[in-house]
Amino acid sequence: MQIVFLCKHCHLIIIPSRFGLLMFAQTICAIAQVFVLGIPARLAAVWFGPDEVSTATSIGVFGNQVGVAVGFFLPPILVPNSDSLDSLSGDFQVMFYLGAALTTALLILILLLFRDKPPHPPSRAQQLAVEAATHENYLQSLLRLVKNKGFVILTVAYGINTGSFYGISTLLNAIILRYFENEERNAGRIGLTIVLSGIAGAVLAGIWLDKTKKFKETTTGIYLLSLVGALAFTFTLDLDKIWIVFLTAGSLGFFMTGYLPVGFEFAAEITFPESEGTSSGLLNASAQIFGIIFTLGMRAFMEEFNVLTANITMCGALLVGGVMTSLIKADYRRQEAGKEVAKCLQVDVEVTPSDSNHHEEQIDDTQVLA
Repeated sequence: MQIVFLCKHCHLIIIPSRFGLLMFAQTICAIAQVFVLGIPARLAAVWFGPDEVSTATSIGVFGNQVGVAVGFFLPPILVPNSDSLDSLSGDFQVMFYLGAALTTALLILILLLFRDKPPHPPSRAQQLAVEAATHENYLQSLLRLVKNKGFVILTVAYGINTGSFYGISTLLNAIILRYFENEERNAGRIGLTIVLSGIAGAVLAGIWLDKTKKFKETTTGIYLLSLVGALAFTFTLDLDKIWIVFLTAGSLGFFMTGYLPVGFEFAAEITFPESEGTSSGLLNASAQIFGIIFTLGMRAFMEEFNVLTANITMCGALLVGGVMTSLIKADYRRQEAGKEVAKCLQVDVEVTPSDSNHHEEQIDDTQVLA
């Protein structure tokens, strides 16, 4: 469904002289993004075992971020600045044709090669989730999630962290140019640095979770480090040394993007056996809402006051989100479900040999009596 939406968008967007159609295609792309952002957690849970699922989720987030990095890198190359409208129009059309060809190829590959799920669940917890899903419906699942206090707090905290990241990313060019005039290229490179460092942060966070299983501690720690990164970015902008901004922006991206898979996995733990797709979808919805709030709010603060005020306000929001995260109970339901099933299987294995021995003793006694 997601790739169909994206493919349709790319084909519609290449039709010339149709601004209304262009906006319609952009709307389709935005709808597709809602589905795409929630894929990693669900896909990882369906296909990977308990010692791999967090790493798989982080790699899924890694894929999304690679796309963002390509978006920072390729368009300026494919569509260089020009005073000729005809030249710009032709360059844009080439870029959109490439996008349409790529998404079409991906759609064909998915239809031909991709399977919905493996023949057998990869973990005991996933087996229980599949069994529970056969007896439940989506609305009931949503109601249980809304009643889950820990998940509601996490949803708001996740929205604050990711929404502030969206706000900074959207306004990055304006923020950098307020302190460094005529540095448009470096502003783009700083954005690329944020994304690339975030890719590393996401993958390392997933590996760490698989090794330690410390979901709450990791989530809280990365949240607070995101706050530290935001403060460092805020108070180094006016040092007039752009290389320092590269470093602090990189640390900001490392922790804020590293938070994405950690938030997904923490949500999956405290909401089990609800579908990971549902919980991650609600987290992404919160992120989009807060992203709009932070983007509009920070822009208003920048115009009414200054960049420093806007960034400090964002840091204050991150502090609130960090405190909220620390209040979430470490209720690792998915881990406990896996342990309970393992205990049951162990008991069955222990009981079966004793029953067999008892049966053999009865046969021996019968033979002696005979």
